[in-house]
Amino acid sequence: MTLIHPTALIDSAAQLDSSVTVGPYTVIGPHVRIGAGTTVGAHCVIEGHTTIGCDNRIFQFNSLGAIPQDKKYAGEPCELVIGDRNTIREFCTFNIGSPGDQGVTKLGSDNWIMAYVHLAHDCIVGNHTIFANNASLAGHVQVGDWVILGGFTGVHQFLRIGAHAMTAMCSCVLADVPPFVMAQGHPAAARSMNFEGLRRRGFSPERISAVKAMHKALYRDDLTLVQAQVQIETLNLRYPDADADVRTMLDFLAGVSAQRGIVR
Repeated sequence: MTLIHPTALIDSAAQLDSSVTVGPYTVIGPHVRIGAGTTVGAHCVIEGHTTIGCDNRIFQFNSLGAIPQDKKYAGEPCELVIGDRNTIREFCTFNIGSPGDQGVTKLGSDNWIMAYVHLAHDCIVGNHTIFANNASLAGHVQVGDWVILGGFTGVHQFLRIGAHAMTAMCSCVLADVPPFVMAQGHPAAARSMNFEGLRRRGFSPERISAVKAMHKALYRDDLTLVQAQVQIETLNLRYPDADADVRTMLDFLAGVSAQRGIVR
């Protein structure tokens, strides 16, 4: 049984592993590369300089690798890069990058992307994330590992969402969301830390205590961001097992812009 439906249109220059499955009426352009074990459903369009890794499951009606929704784009050979073992549900739109940034949009591995998700140009998404239906990233957004975006979450351009953070349904994100933070609202505000998610991922009680202490410094002690950073820097002495978590927070806070700040 053939793995490529006879109605699919695949450019002769496209590079597909022999184990790739392509559904009916899908169109694949000349600069596309798809790795072993990936399945592409019906009525998809995969174009541009798009590289897709192994064992991805791409459902029907997706548009991957189209040019960015950026008036400045003038045909430059920018890229979309998708890792391995991702699930991409129906009607998602992932655009290539733009020459105004690094020229690449990236989705990592082991992500669960639900229907109607939009990744705009130059977005960088990590691994093990969950994007619920209609979550949308404007251009140049960075999303860390293990992030969960609730349905209809909208993220402003040039923002960052730290590892293990979570947004509630219909959140409008207009500032950086630090690691571990749960944000909700319009505009989104910090409500708590993602403690249940951390427990499910095997965080020890000591590491969770360190996250609680970071939340206290950022949101409950009436400190400036600089003062909170100084206080967080000492937490690895109290919680040595959480040294990597403290470093994750400090590295993130070091990159916060004065213009946008963090969710409050």
